[in-house]
Amino acid sequence: MFVDSHCHLDRLKQGPEALAETLDFARTRGVEHFLCVCVSVNDYDSMLETVSNFDDVSVSCGVHPLHQDEACSFEELLEKAQREEVVAIGETGLDYFYSPESKEVQLTSFVDHIKVANETKKPLIIHTRDAREDTINLLREHKASHTKGVLHCFTESLEMAQAAIEMDFYISISGIVTFNSASELREVVKAIPLERLLIETDSPWLAPVPHRGKQNQPGYVVEVAEFIADLKGVSVQELAEATTQNFYRLFSLAGNKRVASNN
Repeated sequence: MFVDSHCHLDRLKQGPEALAETLDFARTRGVEHFLCVCVSVNDYDSMLETVSNFDDVSVSCGVHPLHQDEACSFEELLEKAQREEVVAIGETGLDYFYSPESKEVQLTSFVDHIKVANETKKPLIIHTRDAREDTINLLREHKASHTKGVLHCFTESLEMAQAAIEMDFYISISGIVTFNSASELREVVKAIPLERLLIETDSPWLAPVPHRGKQNQPGYVVEVAEFIADLKGVSVQELAEATTQNFYRLFSLAGNKRVASNN
């Protein structure tokens, strides 16, 4: 069984009935759980309403580094993050590639998220691009290893991955690994231990080969798994089992929901 460890179900361009069909399709392919990731605290309640009827969907709460025009106070973030249904904090992080001009605001927001994660004892979901040194330094400085987390949709260096793993973080790989332009990333993925890998779609974006040009969806996490399994020389079943176990180990509250829905 597979898990889509990072998707944005509220951002899919489809209505409620179509979302149910999309998740059913994923389930028929062996995807057993979905983590719907928040990009704006302002949109959290509407996101939750979109997915609340699905027992196999968990949610996070946070502000994406590229959504700083929708930034919230530390107190508002903490209030929502403490809610029972929230299994993780984020996505948060730093993106100097698309928005270097908002660097200072991003840094403040990122530190707030790390502090909230430490206070709530919930793991971090981190977006990082062209900000390797600041990302790792802030995680170390604010003791993010206490809560752990994941560097999602990873496209950075092996050295950065190793630094994160030393803090007990996981590395999540999206459909980007299947792109023709991703030769360097594939070498990084080969070197990352299986016990530290997660898989994701980041849907509705970044559809993997052979679905390029289509809206991405959670069912396509299977193609990501197949590609990585071939890359690492393991069976798809072994890759699926390892990444699923890693997911529930990191996001233990999602695991609790899984147990409850099975009873």
